[in-house]
Amino acid sequence: MPKGIMVVQSSPAEGRESEYNEWYSQTHIPQILEIPGFVSARRFRVSGEGQSSAHDYLAVYELEAADLAEPVAELRSRSASGKTDRSDTLASSPAPVVTVYQLID
Repeated sequence: MPKGIMVVQSSPAEGRESEYNEWYSQTHIPQILEIPGFVSARRFRVSGEGQSSAHDYLAVYELEAADLAEPVAELRSRSASGKTDRSDTLASSPAPVVTVYQLID
């Protein structure tokens, strides 16, 4: 079964970092991990002075699926239908960046 990761770069809305972190860790990640094919998630924050990034936070989701596009499509479907909770604590500018990588070794 192909394995991969989905990497999401995002930032909190201005002045709402604590709420963003609570929503992301307590609501968003658990809802994503309910989707078949998503097996784990870890979050990171930019560390140290002088580092440059458009986003302060990074989430890495491990994927296991015959077709890595399937769990990602299900996530988009659940998001569009309101089956996953959105939050206004997530900054929309710059927009989050989502990239899926397939394991090659």
